[in-house]
Amino acid sequence: MKFQHHRSTPKVSILVSDLSKSGAGRWGGAVRTFLLARSIQNLGYEVEILGFIFGDEPPDSIPKDLPFKTVPGKNYPGFLASATQLLSQIEGDILYALRPKPTTFGLALLKKMQTQCRVILDIDDWELSWHGGDDWKYQPSLKQFARDILKPNGALRYPDAPFYLKRMESMVSRADEITVHTEFLQKRFGGVYVPNGKDTSLFEPEKYDRETSKKKYGLSGYRILMFPGAPRPYKGVEDVLVALDRLAWPDLRLAIVGGSPYDDYDRQLLSRWGRWIVKLPTCPVEQMPEVVAAADIIVVPQRDVPAARAQFPLKLTDAMAMAKPILATRVGDIPTIIEDGGFLVDPSSPEQIAEQIQWIFEHLEDARERGSKARERCVEHYSINAMSEKLAPLLQSSKVSKLR
Repeated sequence: MKFQHHRSTPKVSILVSDLSKSGAGRWGGAVRTFLLARSIQNLGYEVEILGFIFGDEPPDSIPKDLPFKTVPGKNYPGFLASATQLLSQIEGDILYALRPKPTTFGLALLKKMQTQCRVILDIDDWELSWHGGDDWKYQPSLKQFARDILKPNGALRYPDAPFYLKRMESMVSRADEITVHTEFLQKRFGGVYVPNGKDTSLFEPEKYDRETSKKKYGLSGYRILMFPGAPRPYKGVEDVLVALDRLAWPDLRLAIVGGSPYDDYDRQLLSRWGRWIVKLPTCPVEQMPEVVAAADIIVVPQRDVPAARAQFPLKLTDAMAMAKPILATRVGDIPTIIEDGGFLVDPSSPEQIAEQIQWIFEHLEDARERGSKARERCVEHYSINAMSEKLAPLLQSSKVSKLR
């Protein structure tokens, strides 16, 4: 399905805070940045992606048909020059800023002052939730304030420090449009609900064979639970591993795809539960369907904390598109997303996870039937085309306003 527009359609510039290999560039086109770009391209718009590279290498796995520009990111005061350089490279008539950060939304508002361009703000995470949420306060002593400003690693030298994030949150009403991808974020910030979409023509289960994929990725002979993403404490991987301890099935394994770029949490998991874990490397989005095909069950065991409630786990649409049995927790939008296309347990409940794993393997045909329902639901509500249909009126509104 391709939406047609005339050549008068303006260009859309997507602004990302970090396009490095440890940032959005790490995921090879699989995260929201690139899902939005694909959905906008699907509507017939020209798209460019712009972002900073903070102390890391530029990405090498972004799809080649998505033009992108990067600028070396620096802490203050050097960030002023970096920001000026990026601003000068923005060509879009519509700016799509990802998250209310100074490095994205702040730059978009500055560009709007210069050119009267339209600004859409996308909020796919609650940034302050990582710093204590509404309880976060900055009340330094005079001495601490001086350190935060003057020391090379001072807290206020970082362009997206919580101090600045809180102020950007207070300015979200200055956006011409707001999009969000969970009900939690919509209640907090308003805006239009645009859930993540999956390329369901790429993630097509009939193209792949489970046993062939297992053999290719060294998983033959095992019953495979899969977690395709970066483990972090709030994502509940530990609860799954405790469940595997309870079951103690020798042929059961948890395959973690990609691992964490943030800290040594992977190593902590391996040191305690290494007997159950198989680590698979990060791979480009084009390879992910083949990897996911090897799974018997996809696990999305989020814990019930603000960071998890604000997120739309992309692992869900990986599993749904590939018609895989899904074992997830009742957190945030997860029950609404999968409805009767998966299996739900309470968060932080290893005993329920263990019981559900056992039930699924004892009733695999029933579980795979639910996976087929999840695939149908994904195509209808959580595909790239569905995402495009949500974005079309927002971009059309911006187009009309710009061309008047």
